[in-house]
Amino acid sequence: MKRRLAGFVGARCCSAVLLIAIFSAAAFSAGAGAGQNKKKKKSDDANATPAPALPATSQIERNIGEMLVAFQLGDADGMHKYYSDDATFVRSGAYQPPIIGWANYVQDYKIGSAAFHGMQIIRRNTLIFTHPDVAWATYQWEFSSTVDGKPFAANGQTTLVFNKLGENWLIVHNHTSQICPAVPATAPAPAATKTPGL
Repeated sequence: MKRRLAGFVGARCCSAVLLIAIFSAAAFSAGAGAGQNKKKKKSDDANATPAPALPATSQIERNIGEMLVAFQLGDADGMHKYYSDDATFVRSGAYQPPIIGWANYVQDYKIGSAAFHGMQIIRRNTLIFTHPDVAWATYQWEFSSTVDGKPFAANGQTTLVFNKLGENWLIVHNHTSQICPAVPATAPAPAATKTPGL
């Protein structure tokens, strides 16, 4: 059961450690600039144009990072804003049908994440492909945490499928696979004769 639970949580992992640092730096920069912005005249605010929308790949990259931050913090509500209510979830660890719907997934997530403490995720090699209203992203992840006071680590790959609803990209499918260590092959039968030189 612990292995299945560990596979579940490990399978949902990706990188947010670096993103936390990036978001913290961005928030600090925004906060530092806020004092300077207060000095501007109100007429400047009236003439300001809205900031251009992020390109789709940048928005999806940001959404993945923020979703993973929420995942590490155990913040199911924070994760939910990036998922469609009818999203499907495929994971490694057991031969089971996909989980259908956010409500079903979040129950499993809460049970699984309760066993892990100090979750950290590193996401690598993210590739994002977009079309006007559908996109997908694939990446590798490294997960570390403690379970029952013992270190736990896992790595794997995730593919997310997104639909664009209005101006938002929502995850409609999450397929995560934990990479399991190779099982050693059984030793070959000893040869009848010795190999020369050995």
